[in-house]
Amino acid sequence: MTYLGLDLGTRTLGVAFSDPLGLVARSHTIIRHEEDYEKLVAEVDKLMKEENASAIVLGLPKMMNNTMGERALKSYEFKKMLEEKLGVEVFLEDERLSTKEAENLLISNDTSRKKRKKVIDSLAATIILQSFLDKKGR
Repeated sequence: MTYLGLDLGTRTLGVAFSDPLGLVARSHTIIRHEEDYEKLVAEVDKLMKEENASAIVLGLPKMMNNTMGERALKSYEFKKMLEEKLGVEVFLEDERLSTKEAENLLISNDTSRKKRKKVIDSLAATIILQSFLDKKGR
């Protein structure tokens, strides 16, 4: 089963996919948006069809004290829209520190600040998806 991993930000949506066996996540792209979730759902639908994905893993940005903030509520709203409009199962995966982990990885690889900005959200989506796949595989 191929999974689609998403990292929903205020202006971008990081996208990653798993392999067909659901073992390894790979970075795919970034979609720019202005919180127009209707349009974003259509883009996600298109990507799912292109990659033959059958489920979605969406990052849930909890606060460090495990409470839900404004961004987490937006993720729940987006999850509901995806499920209703696309008819697919959407799993929520705790994404605390995934962007920081992605940034540290890029810095350790000597990626310039300009290049980091272009790929960090899709790398964060990859980390979120891989975390989900690792838990599922245990």
